[in-house]
Amino acid sequence: MSENALSLAWLEPGDAFPPVHHAWGHNSDAPGLLCAGGDLSVDSLVRAYRTGIFPWFSPGQPILWWSPDPRMVLKPAAFRLHTSLKKQLKKFANSPHCEIRVDSAFETVIQACADSGRGGQSGTWIVPTMVQAYVALHRAGLAHSVETWVHGELVGGLYFVAIGRAVFGESMFHRVTDASKIALAALVALCRHGGVHQIDCQQNTQHLASFGAAETPRATFVQAVTETLQQPAPDWRFSPLYWNCLLTPAAANT
Repeated sequence: MSENALSLAWLEPGDAFPPVHHAWGHNSDAPGLLCAGGDLSVDSLVRAYRTGIFPWFSPGQPILWWSPDPRMVLKPAAFRLHTSLKKQLKKFANSPHCEIRVDSAFETVIQACADSGRGGQSGTWIVPTMVQAYVALHRAGLAHSVETWVHGELVGGLYFVAIGRAVFGESMFHRVTDASKIALAALVALCRHGGVHQIDCQQNTQHLASFGAAETPRATFVQAVTETLQQPAPDWRFSPLYWNCLLTPAAANT
């Protein structure tokens, strides 16, 4: 039987997830697809992320769970800060009208991501049930937003899941040029300050690769997640001092 004809495990709410190595392989129609069904409760999402699994589905589809191999990962130490973005960061950091906020407008950020899409794709994958699920995860203290504000207006941002020091990037948006890139740089600065050594980017895109993200074997990724789950969570509150780790000469990767 070809991988295209493989059956897909169906979950009832509360069921355990299959082992990630059961995910469909590269020769299938949907590489990385692991199972379908279940629910998007906080408990289910936490169990999924702890084992390297995430939900991703479109309107009219059941809940689909994924664990691709390889996995796209951004290591904060390898973040590529291009000259143009570094200039933007310095300008942003020195302006009294610009600020980074964390968790001040999570629901607005995730809805903006749903409206704008991820990586050039249609944003319809962030369906209303996904928005509700991640808002619940945020209220449980496990999902956060990093927000770019200019003159008191939200102009870009991103949201991510964090369990201990395991960090999983989800989606970002911008309303003015470079606003999402500035939010990403802020997340990298927070991760460096908080001892987070990898940010999950899920799937390979040219945009993420341009910042230094690279593919890593799923087994290596899951092992790293397991090792950081029980470590103390960073303080996600943002301080301008955190920019120092990006704006020093030694941090400029062009």
